[in-house]
Amino acid sequence: MASKVNISARELHIGYGTQQIANTINFKLNEGQLCGVVGINGIGKSTLLRTMCNLQPALKGEIKIKDKSLDNLTSLEQSKQLSVVLTESIASKNLTVSELIALSRQPYTNWIGSLTEKDKEFIQNSLDIFELNNLKKQKCYELSDGQLQRVLIARAMAQDTAVILLDEPTTHLDLYHKVQILKLLKQLVKEHQKTILFTTHEINLAIQLCDKILLLDGKNNPFGSPSELIEKKYFETLFPSETVIFDTKTGSFKVNK
Repeated sequence: MASKVNISARELHIGYGTQQIANTINFKLNEGQLCGVVGINGIGKSTLLRTMCNLQPALKGEIKIKDKSLDNLTSLEQSKQLSVVLTESIASKNLTVSELIALSRQPYTNWIGSLTEKDKEFIQNSLDIFELNNLKKQKCYELSDGQLQRVLIARAMAQDTAVILLDEPTTHLDLYHKVQILKLLKQLVKEHQKTILFTTHEINLAIQLCDKILLLDGKNNPFGSPSELIEKKYFETLFPSETVIFDTKTGSFKVNK
């Protein structure tokens, strides 16, 4: 049976007001796929993510969640299909880990916000998957960067959406915790058939772990599997070759000495 397309962009142009940052972005992501958005600083990675979760309007083109245009979804419909983790500092760090994750169930609770047994099941499931049970009573301000990032992704998971968008989920983490977070994302898409799209500067890790990569280059914005993009030599033109070179044999960037 063919996989379902969970999120797509067609001829998408992004920017602010009349200032265009990137254009002609096209991709389709199926359920059970992990996609990294890579590119140099200032190319529009975060702008793309904010556009895809309706925090700012597209300048042109269309975004679809499943078979519906994002513009035609109500706020409630969107919150049941799409969850987001941005880089902005959260305002609710005084909450405990459990309380913060519980906020994810707001789209499903009744008018007084009471959690049902099903809601509690989703919350506990996220605590289990992200190994947060020993931290669930701690205040979020007491957590390390890596722990807080796991909590924020666990909150998105508990929201039970088809699509999860993450802006730089491995920022400020050491290599071990970067890999740990990305492997958790890989686990989510495979075991729970989620579609996850995340922006990242960790291009070498994205090449190793992602099913698809969207490479924002200001020209073609190619999209495909890592092996397809390597074969077509798209990574080789991403950075100035006198500084960084791409080794097609290892599929990784190296300093040009």
